Amino acid sequence: MVASTPPGFPVRDAGSRLRLIKAVHTLAWAFFVACIAVIPVLAWTRRFAAACVFIAIVTVEVVVILVNRAQCPLTPLAARYTADRRANFDICLPEWLARYNKEIFGSLFAAGVVLTVLRWWSGRMH
Repeated sequence: MVASTPPGFPVRDAGSRLRLIKAVHTLAWAFFVACIAVIPVLAWTRRFAAACVFIAIVTVEVVVILVNRAQCPLTPLAARYTADRRANFDICLPEWLARYNKEIFGSLFAAGVVLTVLRWWSGRMH
């Protein structure tokens, strides 16, 4: 099923629209992965204010995903332009990574938050 062009949408055919959505989704994913990756580095170097900024950024994204029934808001938009429903139909990632994305990066995020709290708490004890 191919939807009509949304008002003001710069791309005309479904394939091009899907490629654009996948590119935007992949860039957003890379941004959040970078945020998750920097949290333990900041915690380890005791830059807790900066770590908290990145924790807050990722937490907002987690809330957005939860509000959207455990999926990125771009997923249903991409679904309008293809019948493909593989785990990576809406993002430029290997299928295995797209399939286990939440488990992998959710665990890394949780570990980064725990490390941040532990490093902060241990600094208070000295």
